Amino acid sequence: MKAHATAGQAVAGVGLVIFDWAGTTVDHGCRAPAAAFVQGFKDYGVSISMAEARGPMGLEKRDHIAALAAIDRVADAWRSVHGRAITDADIDGLYHAFVPLLSETLREYSAVIDGVADAVRELRERGLKIGASTGYFQEAADIVEKTAAEQGYVPDVSISASAVPAGRPAPWMIYRLMERLHVYPPRRVVNVGDTVVDMEASANAGVWAIGVSRTGNLCGLSQPEFARLKDEDGVNLVAAARRSLLAAGAHYVVESVAELQPVIDAVDDRLRRGEFP
Repeated sequence: MKAHATAGQAVAGVGLVIFDWAGTTVDHGCRAPAAAFVQGFKDYGVSISMAEARGPMGLEKRDHIAALAAIDRVADAWRSVHGRAITDADIDGLYHAFVPLLSETLREYSAVIDGVADAVRELRERGLKIGASTGYFQEAADIVEKTAAEQGYVPDVSISASAVPAGRPAPWMIYRLMERLHVYPPRRVVNVGDTVVDMEASANAGVWAIGVSRTGNLCGLSQPEFARLKDEDGVNLVAAARRSLLAAGAHYVVESVAELQPVIDAVDDRLRRGEFP
């Protein structure tokens, strides 16, 4: 059944853009959580790679730890070190150890990515509302939001996975932001993120999905690290990230938020033609 707009909420163009935090608007390469996951498992005697740590990125963080623990190699390593399978209590322990590890590093890894502040300003000049969502727990989200505000990036409303019944890929954070900012139906909403579960949450919410490749988790490099790559290596890395995001359901993929304006124009055109996500 199609949703219907009422007076004062006629379906027009895009009304709300929702941004993820790490890898999308701050922390080029989404480095803070990946490093904390690696250290957290190491503290329990189990080594995981950065690639493994990045695999479930975008999930609520306890869910992320549970997904890492379910990897066959990690489960085998845990059993070898501890003499038994990992339990829910172990996952709780890893999560509680992860919280301070992440919190200690967040200010260092919360630089606003180049072009974000200008892109957000242009969106607001077009009359769009700005939301933010994250798989971080609330205390971590507060640190990132405060640090970003000091650099000039302040969304209208920000929400963390702690504030909803379930994090991504469930659509609840998107719906909560729609409610708080009074924008509907879902086809007037664009969700921007750098992970597979960002795209999955967009699909589950019925909104437009825009993936971010170069600055995000799938490339996993800081801006200086990316700049040091050979041109061909950088192109290949971004292309691989793009393929992953498109396969996960992205309607469009940009290298960074700085490239967002033409995509919003394209979505507006599709809305005028009566298209749905």
